[in-house]
Amino acid sequence: MPDVPTDVPIIDMSPAFAGGLEGRRKVAEAIDEACREIGFLIITGHGISDDLCERVLAMSREFFDLPAEEKLRVRQWEDSIPRGFSPIAAEAVSYSRLQLTPGDLKESFTAGPPDVPDDEYYRRGMARTLFAANRWPARPAGFEAIHREYFHTMERLGASLMQLFALSLGLDENFFDDKIDRHTSVLRVINYPAQVTDPIPGQLRAGEHSDYGTFTILRHEREHRPGGLQVRNRAGNWIDVRGVPNSFVVNLGDTMARWTNDRWVSTMHRVVNPPRLSDEDSRRLSLVFFHQTNYDTVVECIPSCVGVGEEAKYPPVTFGDYLNLKFTRQVTFERGAESQT
Repeated sequence: MPDVPTDVPIIDMSPAFAGGLEGRRKVAEAIDEACREIGFLIITGHGISDDLCERVLAMSREFFDLPAEEKLRVRQWEDSIPRGFSPIAAEAVSYSRLQLTPGDLKESFTAGPPDVPDDEYYRRGMARTLFAANRWPARPAGFEAIHREYFHTMERLGASLMQLFALSLGLDENFFDDKIDRHTSVLRVINYPAQVTDPIPGQLRAGEHSDYGTFTILRHEREHRPGGLQVRNRAGNWIDVRGVPNSFVVNLGDTMARWTNDRWVSTMHRVVNPPRLSDEDSRRLSLVFFHQTNYDTVVECIPSCVGVGEEAKYPPVTFGDYLNLKFTRQVTFERGAESQT
């Protein structure tokens, strides 16, 4: 029986950015192994300024510290349009897999692509939702500017990762370029408030789930705090994702698993509650960039991911249709719970 991962691997990205194909292939090989084994990796040597990340986290903390009535002025438009503020327990991510749980102990602010071209492609059908206008708060001053900068920084990092993913799969490194050139990615800033009272039974900071898109790029505030991210390995055991200074946690989403015929895994994960008898401030903030393809990209099995005598496990589906199904479940968990009673 092959070894079961008991940790999330750390991958130094710097050889991929040094300019040579050999360095990119070396990093791509490490990515392929991590994506096959656990679907999570911690990347260092990514070239992203630590100062930028700290400034975004600091500005986000200021926003979440505002009075509730002020944050609610930029509450997201509706369940299906994640733009703006979402209060504590307004969603339950585990219901995307039809697991009924209480609302998650977090609040968030979500922004989509900030510079949408004036083109029919971005206005027709589901595009009206996926490219909806952002709802930026008036305070703190500079909030919109710093989050725009971070979004575009993650956008560039995401494009680089997709090229390395292509190499990892034995494809031309530009294979995914025309599938993400009008991407529908979102940036979500999450505040996990300090827990001064016990959660209700079954309630977590974020319930057990997998992500929906191609992959997620996560930046933690104060990585070594208890009450953080856990990943379920192939043995079914929950393992903590360790904190590494100036790193990002990258995890695959369901879309990439479908594309690779489950050669790569989209792994279940959760955010657990902090220890109940801790004197530390248990508050946490996270920057979460959900990388997603163009809405009309057809996700179908990559031929190199089908072995001799095997068949594609999943039918082709446009990313927009797939995303709509998963996200609608996530934000309508209360109605789902009512239908079960």
